[in-house]
Amino acid sequence: MNIDGTPTRTLRAHPGTRVIDIIDQTRLPHALHWVRVGTLDEAAHAIRAMQVRGAPLIGATAAYGLAIALGAAADDAGLEHAFDVLLRTRPTAVNLQWALTRMWQRLQPLPPGERVEAAWREAAAIADEDVAQNLAIGRHGLRLLRQVPRRHGSVLNLMTHCNAGWLATVDGGTALAPVYAAYDAGLPVHVWVSETRPRNQGLLTAWELAQHGVPHTLIADNAAGILMREGRVDAVIVGADRIAANGDVANKVGTYLKALACADNGIPFYVAAPRPTLDFDLTDGRHIRIEEREAGEFRHVHGIDAHGQPSALQQLPDDEAVANPAFDVTPARLVTAIITERGDCPASTAALQALYPEVSHG
Repeated sequence: MNIDGTPTRTLRAHPGTRVIDIIDQTRLPHALHWVRVGTLDEAAHAIRAMQVRGAPLIGATAAYGLAIALGAAADDAGLEHAFDVLLRTRPTAVNLQWALTRMWQRLQPLPPGERVEAAWREAAAIADEDVAQNLAIGRHGLRLLRQVPRRHGSVLNLMTHCNAGWLATVDGGTALAPVYAAYDAGLPVHVWVSETRPRNQGLLTAWELAQHGVPHTLIADNAAGILMREGRVDAVIVGADRIAANGDVANKVGTYLKALACADNGIPFYVAAPRPTLDFDLTDGRHIRIEEREAGEFRHVHGIDAHGQPSALQQLPDDEAVANPAFDVTPARLVTAIITERGDCPASTAALQALYPEVSHG
């Protein structure tokens, strides 16, 4: 995607110096700030503190984090320690586990002296595959979007939740990949961007859509229902952090409410995600572990002050009880279609198995 007209990936690898550069997404949309990651602890912190976020980018960052860690200790103990540290950073996004397991299977059989170079090659392959998968999701999603009836003139009005664009991946995005494909193909498109409290990842979506020139409007999360009711939304498209074998979808908290509103108003609800986000080991969404994040995210509002400096405002007293679930699960029955790099299919066990027949299904 583009930053000020310059094609840019969210992650820059430097194999020669054994470091990576990432965009500190906690500083967006107010400042574009790159951070150098050169240790296991820095990689784990980047994932845990949401300097990088989005299931595909978390997976790629973890893969590179493992490669970085092996530069300090490439024996079996070092490999196992790095694997465990990174695996514990975020519990819901399955791409993290998928990427680390893939790295483990590639590296564990090798002698320690060969692991570092192999790790950097495998991490690069994971990153490049993510880009290719997202481009394919864009093509398949565009075909669906061309078929969506438009309720207000010629403009296709889409709605999204959280950020499942370029910033959530190595490049291209998942839910936004079809949006970018539609815009680049000349389709008149407009995006309703849900702010997505308490972390306000919708602001990241608005920032990257602006960078690419896509028309959009930021809305409060709870404005979604009335916009649908008034016929101002043609389709909703979101990403996912984990999709169970039956098509139940875990995504940023608030996604379930949008799916319910879509069902009530006859609006298509699409989920875009690549193969690494599909968890065929989980029969349904009841088994997805929902991350409960710390209460400070809810108690404090972050932004910039009158002088343009980063600032935090406390909106709740410290003794106020707070619940902060980071994700919810949307039942498969509310999902119109799942869009993957192989095409789209209904959200069902049979349809997903047909799309990925090589996966063992017990």
